[in-house]
Amino acid sequence: MDNRNVLYGVKRVHFVGIGGSGMSPLAEILHSRGYIITGSDINQSDNVERMRSLGIQVTLTQREQNVGQAELVVYTAAVNPQNPELVWATNNGIPLIERGKLLGLITQKYPDTIGVAGTHGKTTTTSMLAQILLKGGFDPSVFIGGRLPLINANGRAGSSDIMVCEACEYQDHYLSMTPAVSVILNIDADHLDYFGTLENVIKSFSRFAALASRAVIVNADDANSLKAVEGIADRQIITFGLKDGLDWGAKDIKLINGSYYEYDLYYKDKKYSHICLGVPGLHNVLNSLAAAASAHWCGANAEQITDGLESFTGAGRRFEFLGTFAGITVADDYAHHPTEIAATLSTAKGMGYQCVWAIFQPFTFSRTARHLDGFVESLSSADRVILSDIMGSREDNKWGVSSEQITERIPGALYLPTFEEIAVFVVENASEGDLVLTMGGGDIYKCARMIAKALQNG
Repeated sequence: MDNRNVLYGVKRVHFVGIGGSGMSPLAEILHSRGYIITGSDINQSDNVERMRSLGIQVTLTQREQNVGQAELVVYTAAVNPQNPELVWATNNGIPLIERGKLLGLITQKYPDTIGVAGTHGKTTTTSMLAQILLKGGFDPSVFIGGRLPLINANGRAGSSDIMVCEACEYQDHYLSMTPAVSVILNIDADHLDYFGTLENVIKSFSRFAALASRAVIVNADDANSLKAVEGIADRQIITFGLKDGLDWGAKDIKLINGSYYEYDLYYKDKKYSHICLGVPGLHNVLNSLAAAASAHWCGANAEQITDGLESFTGAGRRFEFLGTFAGITVADDYAHHPTEIAATLSTAKGMGYQCVWAIFQPFTFSRTARHLDGFVESLSSADRVILSDIMGSREDNKWGVSSEQITERIPGALYLPTFEEIAVFVVENASEGDLVLTMGGGDIYKCARMIAKALQNG
């Protein structure tokens, strides 16, 4: 179905699963543009409350009556095709559009859309950029895959021509976008169930870079990213990284407060500012360079860039601290690829904790089977390792893979199937001075909350 003109002549739009992190910002943006929005969900959440606070009607059941007089129905790939709202819309000739396609259409409405893509770090970098522009008074529209504490939401509708948008490569979703600027942070072998090979991943990012109408901002330290932008002509290429001779760079990098970094920010080989990051990890130096380059392109000055980066303390589920209870610190991270896990644990190990617990929920059977060796290697750097059952999402386990195939190769590691079992074990065995870190792309954050609550209640 050709969706390019689906928003024209339409006034009423219904969102199936409006509380989702990828749905609520789109609903808010359309609401701000005069569309009449309704939505449904099966879970009460902060996003649902935000929608209701805007005057959007949200029903916490999913039934055909909810569609009402909608002229367009938005859904995500996670919604079952037999969902009664989808079935009713289909049977009654109401157009359907997948969330990623709608995001692409919405970016057409913003002349200065910045699309931030990369295998790792896109949520953090998009959040950093949004923080700079929001605090700087640029009033951007924002679409992020995680919660930005500054606005306590995944996105917002602004009044300017700028849209800051996390651009996801999964199933080529970002190829529906119309970016003025394409940002490429890094390229790694991921989502190979769709792409097949790393070479195909690089080709996909190359197509995303070519969509940019005005500029491409690229990590020049990453060979795969440089390969993706080869042959891009008639657009400005802006480089960042830690090598010499790049447009944006970091010099005199110093480790402070365990795993936090400060550095001199350089632009065109001249010192531009001094940055003290509020998020841990050397990888966030690179993320901050990409955010600085993007913000500068939008018109931000050195003071605004510095203030935004230094005041940013992380996005939701990106090394998010839930608190310290009886001397035990609990944090949660979205790391679900071996490269991300290694970076997160490296950061954690440098923060001075007595013992670092890695509690990991593998996400999808295909990724677990493909990265089995990588998970073993990356998780082994933790002091204590626990794995829950794999969250299969929509997949059948045709690979015969299990979490036990990881734990049996890591000395002392445990397989505890449920979050309840993990929470009980951690509360009984963690000690003062420990860091308990949950990781994964599924719903492992629920386990972190269970542990925090149990520790808090003593």
